[in-house]
Amino acid sequence: MLVGNKGKFFAMLFGVALTSLIITQQSSIFVGLMSRTVGFLFDTPLPDLWVMDPKVQFVDDIKPLQDTKLLQIRGVQGVEWAVPLYKGSIRARLPNGSFQTCNVIGLDDSTLVGGPPVMAVGTVADLRLADSVIVDEAAANGKLAKPGPTPTSPKTPLRIGDILELNDNRAVVVGIARTTRTFQSQPVVYTTYSRAMRFAPRERKLLSFILAKAQPGADLSVVAKRINQQTGLVAYTRSQFKSVTIRYFMKNTGIPINFGIAVGLGFLVGVAIVGQTFYSFITDNMRYLGILKAMGASNGLLFIMIILQTMLVGTLGSSIGMGLASLTSIISKNSELAFYMPWQIPVVTVLATTLITVLTTIFSLWKVLRLEPGIVFRS
Repeated sequence: MLVGNKGKFFAMLFGVALTSLIITQQSSIFVGLMSRTVGFLFDTPLPDLWVMDPKVQFVDDIKPLQDTKLLQIRGVQGVEWAVPLYKGSIRARLPNGSFQTCNVIGLDDSTLVGGPPVMAVGTVADLRLADSVIVDEAAANGKLAKPGPTPTSPKTPLRIGDILELNDNRAVVVGIARTTRTFQSQPVVYTTYSRAMRFAPRERKLLSFILAKAQPGADLSVVAKRINQQTGLVAYTRSQFKSVTIRYFMKNTGIPINFGIAVGLGFLVGVAIVGQTFYSFITDNMRYLGILKAMGASNGLLFIMIILQTMLVGTLGSSIGMGLASLTSIISKNSELAFYMPWQIPVVTVLATTLITVLTTIFSLWKVLRLEPGIVFRS
């Protein structure tokens, strides 16, 4: 009965697959965007605590601190070490005269804590060379690549020894790093803290964050509370800072609403296509269902038979849809498209497609339960 009418069978399969594809793909892109808002935190795993101004709302919301705060943090009981970190936007001048805004990260001169986790070329220690910077790989091959002689000529990727101009200051590329893409997808440039002070526009306060490590065995919540009481600053663990950042984007941007609407429309499309097609499938096979009922099949047996048919369609359709969505992950690798599919998304997709098949089954069973066996002998 299920595959006898290939047109209706493939229509139901297409409906479930399309629903599964939309839900999986849009949910993965949403999660990918949210993960990019905290991409910089993924790349800085060493510190236990991030100390900042209490008014900071997310990782790119910089409220500069006074340099004396660093000494206060180092004097808090339970803090093993604390180092400064600069994070700001500085314009880079390209050889063709155009400008590109970059996220400049200034690392502690002595320890280089907060540096890129993976180096494609060079080492983090090369930042101790004069005027040195490390550029992320995507920017070196893209936005910071050297333009060709003509507008249509291909760009030349940055290499070790190339020169950048940051806020009218000379910067020498000594390394290429592989970093997690950020929400704004701007080039990331690493340098030392003292050099970042020279690159940055002059302001009274330039200290963005203080990265702190707790003493072995110390309770991070207790240390954070002491920091707040003694300095007036707030200290977050990396996971807490991620949550603060994601909550800000969830609350203050239209991203959740936009993707929620897309996922909801995908669900409604699946209900409409699968429901209508399956109802038509049941109607067309009422005669055969009547024969089974006339032969003694109970409503429960017919119910199980139809449930198995719908579950088969749901399983095949959701597998096809999630498979197609997974191709997006392969295609979007190292691209601007944010796509991240944790294990929870396939689970939600399976639950959604199961709900669709259950709803369509209940809708269709109403006619089956009221079916009279005598319909077989009519006409």
